[in-house]
Amino acid sequence: MSKVSKRISEVRNKIENKPYKAIEALNLLKDTATAKFVESAEAHIALKLDTKYADQQLRTTLVLPKGTGKKIRIAVIAEGEKATEAINAGADLAGSTDLVQDIMKGMLDFDRLIATPDMMPLIAKLGKVLGPRGLMPSPKSGTVTSDVKSAIEEFKKGKLEYRADKSGIVHISFGKTNFSVNDLLLNLEAVQESIDKNRPAGVKGKYWKSFYICSTMGPSIQLDISEFRDKNFQ
Repeated sequence: MSKVSKRISEVRNKIENKPYKAIEALNLLKDTATAKFVESAEAHIALKLDTKYADQQLRTTLVLPKGTGKKIRIAVIAEGEKATEAINAGADLAGSTDLVQDIMKGMLDFDRLIATPDMMPLIAKLGKVLGPRGLMPSPKSGTVTSDVKSAIEEFKKGKLEYRADKSGIVHISFGKTNFSVNDLLLNLEAVQESIDKNRPAGVKGKYWKSFYICSTMGPSIQLDISEFRDKNFQ
């Protein structure tokens, strides 16, 4: 059995086995983020979903009002004027056949891949490479579009895609631990509202099962679901 470090032991001792209100929980998240780098703030939300049914699957996007705190590298598969438009709008990479070939060879130096609709037949072959990494463009995630400029601007500002995994759990980063508590709260509130707004039609009865937050290297902190959804944060 591996020995628990003094740092981890001290951090764990700060967390009680109880649901916290949002402000106290976010202060604890920041207080227990003691790694030597700026950690991400993560939410892990278990929902009552049976994802083998199409009407109980959750996959959508949202824009975090205070951003992600990450520098997002965006690649765009487009031709001609659209490729030029993408670079002018802030894309880090843009191309058509050449970019597709580079990706097939293992070049994945980007966090988001956007494609114009006419390029979809060309990138179909990339499914095995991009699919497992969650990078395959799709209309539902806003990454297949003719308006590449707006798409790039939204993702640079903090738009992200999330989904419930096979167990019905949403894992999502909602900022960095150097954000203020208020900024983290605004982002986390946006996550909660998006999950409620996009409740799958097939869900009956209780929707939320558990709600935890943590930093990248920190312990899990349970939130009081009802009080958070009722905006009782203090």
